[in-house]
Amino acid sequence: MIPAVDLDLPLIPRFTPAALLAAPPPRPSRSFKRLQAEIRGQVGKAIADYAMIAEGDKVMVCLSGGKDSYTLLDMLLSLQRSAPVSFELVAVNLDQKQPGFPAHVLPEYLQSLGVPWHVIEQDTYSVVKRLIPEGKTLCSLCSRMRRGALYRYAADNGVTKIALGHHRDDLLETLFLNLFYGGKLKAMPPKLLSDDGRHIVIRPLAYVPEREIARYARARRFPLIPCTLCGSQPNLQREIVGRMLQDWERTHPGRVESIFAALRDVQPSHLADAVLFDFAALDAGRAAAVGNAG
Repeated sequence: MIPAVDLDLPLIPRFTPAALLAAPPPRPSRSFKRLQAEIRGQVGKAIADYAMIAEGDKVMVCLSGGKDSYTLLDMLLSLQRSAPVSFELVAVNLDQKQPGFPAHVLPEYLQSLGVPWHVIEQDTYSVVKRLIPEGKTLCSLCSRMRRGALYRYAADNGVTKIALGHHRDDLLETLFLNLFYGGKLKAMPPKLLSDDGRHIVIRPLAYVPEREIARYARARRFPLIPCTLCGSQPNLQREIVGRMLQDWERTHPGRVESIFAALRDVQPSHLADAVLFDFAALDAGRAAAVGNAG
């Protein structure tokens, strides 16, 4: 994670229900307002570019207790008040029964916001720890089980869009993970249809750099909940790729943004995928051009 160092942002007192109700809200600084407006604009543009939310949608915001999902909920609540279309929001957390998980934090926070919410309780922690050998990466199985639980809730409760808190850096890390370790030119799309065709997953933070989310979350003093299941695993491939991108950005400012721009400007004819592009048709195209010229 890129540390937040902008000391001009207000340090809002850490959330407690009593303090939130008793104390007047702090006055945001101009720097915070600019940051908030910038992220809100990036989220709004991503939603518009990829047609993420439509009239009448019921959007399930998946909350993990991390900075990204808190920021996502903040932005969608803000946009909901001024969007040209009407849509519902419901915040959903999956309690995976990790030891020491503070189960009261998210319900208290969400109640203070007045947003509809639900906690899914499913002991994926024990399953993952039982099935994955010690020292092996837990993320893949854990991710599949989380996805299954969230998809079931969405199907049972009329959810039309599932919003995840992945940001721009997550998309780029996935690109290089697939490139380096999977031999595929594949990233994490801003909008996705599930394999069974029943769910649409959206990532409204797709244009937002992680460093901006870190600054925003620090200023808002969200009640962050660390993931004790996988967060302590050393030398994860994703962390290695993340550090690589951070090093590039420090030594070559603008490189990361340039790579992300490339994801949005793909030219299949200049790659080598014979399924994606019909290279055989080039001969017919040349013959037609020569015939027309003659």
